[in-house]
Amino acid sequence: MEYSENGSREEAKLKRLTSDAFSLSAIRLQKLPHLSDYLPHLRTRQNPIDDSPVFHPEKGFYVGASEVVLRQILFDLSGEYFPSDRTLRAYLRAGPRQTVCFDPAEVRAAIVTCGGLCPGLNTVIRELVVGLWDIYGAREIYGIRDGYRGFYSSEPLRLDPKVVDGWHKRGGTALATSRGGFDLDAIVGAIEARGFNQIFIIGGDGSMRGLTKLFHEIRRRKLKITIAGIPKTVDNDIGIIDRSFGFQTAVEAAQQAISAAHVEAESAVNGVGLVKLMGRSTGHIALHATLSSRDVDCCLIPESPFYLEGKGGLFEFLRQRLRSNGHAVVVVAEGAGQDLVPRPENIKRDPSGNLIFSDVGLWLKGELRGWWEREFPGELFTVKYIDPTYMIRAVPANATDSLYCTLLAHSAIHGAMAGYSGFVSGPINGVYAYIPVEEVAEARSVVETKEHKWAWVRSVTNQPDFSGSLDDPGSC
Repeated sequence: MEYSENGSREEAKLKRLTSDAFSLSAIRLQKLPHLSDYLPHLRTRQNPIDDSPVFHPEKGFYVGASEVVLRQILFDLSGEYFPSDRTLRAYLRAGPRQTVCFDPAEVRAAIVTCGGLCPGLNTVIRELVVGLWDIYGAREIYGIRDGYRGFYSSEPLRLDPKVVDGWHKRGGTALATSRGGFDLDAIVGAIEARGFNQIFIIGGDGSMRGLTKLFHEIRRRKLKITIAGIPKTVDNDIGIIDRSFGFQTAVEAAQQAISAAHVEAESAVNGVGLVKLMGRSTGHIALHATLSSRDVDCCLIPESPFYLEGKGGLFEFLRQRLRSNGHAVVVVAEGAGQDLVPRPENIKRDPSGNLIFSDVGLWLKGELRGWWEREFPGELFTVKYIDPTYMIRAVPANATDSLYCTLLAHSAIHGAMAGYSGFVSGPINGVYAYIPVEEVAEARSVVETKEHKWAWVRSVTNQPDFSGSLDDPGSC
């Protein structure tokens, strides 16, 4: 085997870099809010897990105050991916602490689900209840119905392990959910009036922004109330954490729609199966479903612009694929191509403030039919459009997501009992951590089209880089 001169240079460079004193100046621990920040006389007690008649913690069970999780673990020793200030951001590791700030007898916990549905919601609710009840011995646990507005508009539902038994086998949320309804004074007033001192909020980025406001108001009033978030979004667009719960279930459920579209397309003359998947601002579901199914000929996501007409456009690609294979399957995320879809004059938003998108699937179906009629009049052509979006988010969590939901819930419980507040629990590089909610509310996870995963999609579909020719005047 021959080695290139370039390869030898790279090896020499790596040897030089690793032999140098190439070190970091510091690890910067992100400050995690704690009740003691504003309650100087806060009393702590030994973790009641020590008194459990069944479980006796072994050495190493409790997480130490110095255990942290690094946000960044990938480096290029040449400096390209290295922090400019030579510091690494770190977060406290999640898990049970040796001491806690609540006597289980005084805990009054409230659990609420906000925003849209996602596989695993009921699993998280159930595990919060079971964890508080069985691990810590808390007996006052309540479900808040109808999202944020439920704090001040409806009676809470008393929860215990018998009530929530079997909830993890159901899709949706047994507590009901809604968008909007966030009234800061009314919510905090209701929390105080009902004596809640541990709040668990399961929701997406909008819900996490609401959680941030609640946390600051609770801290301003110097209340002994912890508030924890469990990030939820089927689109997987929450940043910092590895992934959101329910995402893997959604990708798995999307396979059925893609398989049906493939069968329909393959069974027709010049058949196109068109599947619209969830993904307002990011194409994670579409990307992973495409890589998983291998029946997809073209994947369209919000992060990668595309165009229809002209050289290098979608129509030319589909014409070639139909001529060679006789059929094609197209997957489009709901937020893709919104710059192409005609918008109504009065742009509308939902109660959470999200822009209401036009249906890119129906629009693309019409454009495909119009194109074929213009270019190939008289030739057979079929477009079968499948929109499984609400089916995907309404199914129960699969085994992987169920386990994930359990660990998320238990991490949140341990953090709340230890007195941490204004945080989100989630895995970073495979290790569960506590993250200040402000960071999660601001961070977004998108498909990086210059990195490997999108390259994998293009390699398995052989689709062109539609955005690469957008600046070519002759391509549109």
